[in-house]
Amino acid sequence: MAMTSCPPECKADAAAEARNATLKRATLQGAKRWSSAHEARPAVFKWITRYTTRSRHSALGYLSPIDYEQQTIDRALLAA
Repeated sequence: MAMTSCPPECKADAAAEARNATLKRATLQGAKRWSSAHEARPAVFKWITRYTTRSRHSALGYLSPIDYEQQTIDRALLAA
């Protein structure tokens, strides 16, 4: 029986699940209980902002997105 690869939706789901697990571990798990979604939103927003701008990512050579973008811009300017 031939093995089939995972469809694109499967990979997107896996990435979302991994990100959600990281969010829960870092922000929500046992550290605090909010009485409403309105109270939880600022903490989640803060985490998302930090994760998407400052956290180092293996896909970016363990650079933060901001550092990776700056490095890419610097390389492009040097090549021009």
